[in-house]
Amino acid sequence: MSQPPQIHRPDAQIQTRRLDPDCPGDLDAAVELLRAGKLVAVPTETVYGLAADARNPEAVRGIFAAKGRPSNHPLIVHLPDASHLGRWAMDIPDAAWRLADAFWPGPLTLLLPKAADVPGEVTGGRPSIGLRVPAHPVMHALLVRLDGGLAAPSANPYQRLSPTTADQVLAGLHGRIDAVIDGGPCEVGLESTIVDLTGDVPRIVRAGPITRADLETALGSPVAFPEQHSVAVPGNVAVHYRPGTPLRMLETVALRARLGELREDARIALAHTSEGLQMPPGVIATLRLPADKPGFARALYAALHTLDKAGADEIWLERPPEGDAWRDVHDRLSRATSA
Repeated sequence: MSQPPQIHRPDAQIQTRRLDPDCPGDLDAAVELLRAGKLVAVPTETVYGLAADARNPEAVRGIFAAKGRPSNHPLIVHLPDASHLGRWAMDIPDAAWRLADAFWPGPLTLLLPKAADVPGEVTGGRPSIGLRVPAHPVMHALLVRLDGGLAAPSANPYQRLSPTTADQVLAGLHGRIDAVIDGGPCEVGLESTIVDLTGDVPRIVRAGPITRADLETALGSPVAFPEQHSVAVPGNVAVHYRPGTPLRMLETVALRARLGELREDARIALAHTSEGLQMPPGVIATLRLPADKPGFARALYAALHTLDKAGADEIWLERPPEGDAWRDVHDRLSRATSA
C-alpha cells in the first residue's frame, strides 16, 4: 500500500524580517540568508515566491515545512538568464531556446528533462524540472548576485491564496520564514504559463499569462493545450488558491437574481465587473474588478485577500469572460471555488 506524501511542518517560531530592496544592505542580507539555507519570500512579476537555494536539499525541504506542502510536489527553479539552462536541464530542445528568446525574462516556465545533479527535493522525485527567468528587477538582481537558481513556489500556506504583496506574505507566513523582500505589488498577478517540452509536441500543462497563440507565434508550430492532463506541475492540485471564506462564482444574470433575493441579515462579500448592480444590505463588502484581462488578473488575488477579511459568510465573484486569454483565470478559480 502506497504511503501518503510527507508534509513537513515548522517546529519553531521565526522572527521574520521585512527587507527593503532600496535600503543599502538589505539585498545583501537576503543573499546571505539564502546562501545560509534560509527562506526568503521574493517578489516576481507573477506572485511572491518563497525562495530557497535550489542546490541545497535541506533548504528546499524548508519550503515544504513553511508552506505545509506535500514534499512530492515539484517546484519551479528561477534563473538569472537563459544561459543557466544547461546547469539544470539536459537534452534541451531548440523549442526551449526559441521560447526563452521570445518570453524571458517573463511569466513562462519550461518543463525539461532535469540534469543528473539536480536534487530530487526540487522535482518531487520526477525526471523533469520547471525553469523560468523572472522579470521583476529585484528578483533578477538577487539571482545575479547569487549566480544560481532559487526554488520558489508561491509564498503562501499550502492551498491558500497566492500573495501579490509583501503584506499578504506576512499574513500567511510570518514566523515561518526568515525574511520577505518588499518589492511592491506584482505586475501580472497570476502564476506563469508552464509548457512541457519533454515530449514530441510542446504542451501547455498550466494556463498562464502567455497564451497558446503567443507560443505558437514564437515557435511557428502548433502547441497542444489539453483540457485534462496527468503531468504533475506546481499549482495543479484540485483544491488550491483558496480563500478561507467560501468562494462562489456566479454568471451575471444569476448574480443579479441572487442579489435581488438576498436577505437583509446575509453577510456576502462581492467582487464584480458589471456596472449598475443593486447592492442590498446583505452585501457587507464589495470590490469592482477591471473588465480587461490583464487588469482583472492583476487585481484578482488582491481582491480575494481583501474580501476574505471582511467577515462574510461567502464571497461571490461575477464570472469573468471565457476564451484562451482567460483560461488561466478560470483555471485558478476552478480550484479556488467551493462546491
